[in-house]
Amino acid sequence: MGFNAEELKSKRVGVLMGGLSAEREVSLRTGSACAEALESKGYIVRRIDVQKDVAARLLEEGVEVAFIALHGRWGEDGCIQGLLESMFIPYTGSGVLASAAGMDKVFSKRVFVAHDIQTPACAVFENLEAFQAAPRLPFELPAVVKPSGEGSSVGVKIVKDAASLREAVAEASRLKGAILIERYVKGREIQVAVLDDEALGAIEILPANEFYDYAAKYQANTTRYLFPAPIPAAQEATACATALAAHRALGCGGATRSDLILDADGRCWLLEVNTLPGMTSASLLPKIAAGKGIDFPSLCERLLLGASLKG
Repeated sequence: MGFNAEELKSKRVGVLMGGLSAEREVSLRTGSACAEALESKGYIVRRIDVQKDVAARLLEEGVEVAFIALHGRWGEDGCIQGLLESMFIPYTGSGVLASAAGMDKVFSKRVFVAHDIQTPACAVFENLEAFQAAPRLPFELPAVVKPSGEGSSVGVKIVKDAASLREAVAEASRLKGAILIERYVKGREIQVAVLDDEALGAIEILPANEFYDYAAKYQANTTRYLFPAPIPAAQEATACATALAAHRALGCGGATRSDLILDADGRCWLLEVNTLPGMTSASLLPKIAAGKGIDFPSLCERLLLGASLKG
């Protein structure tokens, strides 16, 4: 559907933030930044800290359009999107199916494979007992252990030996979803933002440690970002094409951010797609957009103008 700015400025925009996931604090920062940006553009904003009574809060505040600034479970997994669909409240970002598919690392990996998008080999275990009963992995260590239903690298570990593998799997088993063990691909960490079905560009991440984990994303000031990524034009084109293909394969809308690795041979590997990218001062979507001349308030406005019911 979509809106124009003049039409939207007469409506109450609910910025949904916080939530109940492990990423609550990041979401509160994202939501506060987005609410301030939209207010600076002249929109009527209601800040909604999402709890179990969110439906009642939306009705009490008279929210007519929802700007989703949630992360993790119940926020970017299709749950809040389904609620908004049932309440006939247009919302930003991807719909129910694309959100659920993107949040589930196992399901999204299967989608990428079905669409011939290059992604590292993996093994999937439904629980700790299934892993313990397996004779061996189909590839050699090192590997990356991921809980399939968490975001922001929560519970993700790089393992190099059998002991650390067992420890990481035990930790992942306590989190949401199946356990995904992925072949480790060594290379340069590249992320690509897609906005309104257009790849904006690639940024290179240079974390101080081996892995761009939760702390590197949100807590440390030691990570360096290079935009545009200093890679050959052909590799940047491949990275952007891969991100756009993944965005479309999942059926996403609004903005997404794809995590990729460029290996020593110049091959591009898709790791995953984030259907609700972070929008804090440390987040990559705003950095990439700024590099393309889109300031933060304008980025938030573009996302808002794309709000719709997807069902």
